[in-house]
Amino acid sequence: MLNKRGILGYNVELKVFARENRKNPTKPENRIWKEILCNNKTGYKFLRQKPINNFILDFYCSKLLLGIEIDGDSHYRDSQRKYDIARADRLEGLGIKLIRYTNDEIMSNIDGVYKHLMAELKIRENESPLVKRARGIKLLL
Repeated sequence: MLNKRGILGYNVELKVFARENRKNPTKPENRIWKEILCNNKTGYKFLRQKPINNFILDFYCSKLLLGIEIDGDSHYRDSQRKYDIARADRLEGLGIKLIRYTNDEIMSNIDGVYKHLMAELKIRENESPLVKRARGIKLLL
């Protein structure tokens, strides 16, 4: 959960793997980063390969508690699908909303991905009381 400073904890052993993943992004990860997520192009700061709990998210926005995962071919296997569902459930238990895109969506329809993501960001903005509560901020109701 959140530590005393309101930050989500992570397994420190994942830092090395996250750093390697940042140095060697897949083509779809590189494309969504450069065309949509870097330099606050969405109006929000996203981090690449962010360790959270015992997982590494492809992209993460701490302000919205929002993760983005890019799914390659391995995610179509039953065993990987079950793992992805369990992982998403665990992250949602921490208050993180997870959005998934396939490699194909990013490589063949980046404009559609951008439009979808911007719509999801607006929805998440409107859920701000939930986001604030998950981050441990008192609400005046």
